[in-house]
Amino acid sequence: MTIRTILVDDEPLAIQGLELRLQEFDDVEIVAKCGNGREAISAIKTHKPDLVFLDIQMPGFDGFSVVQGLMEVEPPLFVFVTAYSDHAIRAFEAQAVDYLLKPVDEARLADTLDRVRQRLSEKRGAEEVEKLKEVLAEVAPDAAETLADGTEQPAASRFEKLINIKDRGKIFRVDVDTIEVVEAAGDYMCIKTGDNTLILRQTMKDLEKRLDPRRFQRVHRSTIVNLDLVRQVKPHTNGECFLVLESGGQVKVSRSYRDVVARFVH
Repeated sequence: MTIRTILVDDEPLAIQGLELRLQEFDDVEIVAKCGNGREAISAIKTHKPDLVFLDIQMPGFDGFSVVQGLMEVEPPLFVFVTAYSDHAIRAFEAQAVDYLLKPVDEARLADTLDRVRQRLSEKRGAEEVEKLKEVLAEVAPDAAETLADGTEQPAASRFEKLINIKDRGKIFRVDVDTIEVVEAAGDYMCIKTGDNTLILRQTMKDLEKRLDPRRFQRVHRSTIVNLDLVRQVKPHTNGECFLVLESGGQVKVSRSYRDVVARFVH
């Protein structure tokens, strides 16, 4: 898999330095280099790259303006590169894959590219399935229906492994494996990881789409539990029960969700 890449920065030395570091990665192909935001938008529409390393502070059209200027097309993955850390929150709000500080650290760059490969692999895998379903719908409708039934539940790789949470003016990168409980509070989610609680501004319904349902299940209309971290089931009155978690915390399971407990007691 080749990662077709565009570099955008108004400083030629910054582009040269990043290009030099990217030479260490055989799967990265630089298809264009741009010195300002307007050039970047034109090059992205022309080359349709997989990835763009995008400087934030540029005269005229800054990095965020480039992202906004691509709303009518399918955008590539973006990695923001800047000398100023105070843009990090806006970068993640713009759905950037990552945020790199100048001068770019080689180990940090390697981690970023691993994240890019994962995103591209998931995207291309989904696209191939859709193409196959379209072909089968024309030449073998019965097979297409079978495929649709078999792919109704997305594979584990389709769900997020890390979730960016903006809380108290900081960005926290939370490994979903560490999440014990998610509790709803209006349009906010309380994400509990055993020894920490973070606030995520998102609805329960939207967050459920990001988590693997084979591991994360509702046990109450406003509570999601990581079933892998349940250590004990304690029966309660009226058909209800409590789940004892790895951290020692307890979560009540309402009667309408007690089927979730079946895997523990059968």
